[in-house]
Amino acid sequence: MKKHIHAISGALALLTILSFWTATVTVELFGDIGQVVAVKQAIAYGLAVLIPMMAIAGASGASLGAKWKSPVVKRKMTRMKVIAATGILVLAPAAIFLAMKAGQGDFDTAFVIVQGIELVAGAANIALLGLNMRDGMAMRRRPVARPA
Repeated sequence: MKKHIHAISGALALLTILSFWTATVTVELFGDIGQVVAVKQAIAYGLAVLIPMMAIAGASGASLGAKWKSPVVKRKMTRMKVIAATGILVLAPAAIFLAMKAGQGDFDTAFVIVQGIELVAGAANIALLGLNMRDGMAMRRRPVARPA
């Protein structure tokens, strides 16, 4: 059961971050000011979904991998520390900052800089979560029996 919880929460976290990133890029390229405001505010509210999913994925993954000595598990845990730190120190504060600035109609230099940082950090987290998912799925595969 724990494996399923880990897989589902990890996949939902990845999809949530991917949807935030994609919505941001799309609205910045093709949207108007009202749509930018709506996306920035939706992302800030979306943290209420993302943060628990990340916590559940991290806790269940730590529990599942606690007794493993595999280098794959070690890599996943190292990546998860980077993902969590980036989320807590960069992405969540940036989402709140950008939602507040957008809500005030204040699209100044600070908004643009933080938006750029958020996009780079978000892309990094998407890549790291994708690598963790790839490694997790590879660990679940059973070795193929080869004929003698």
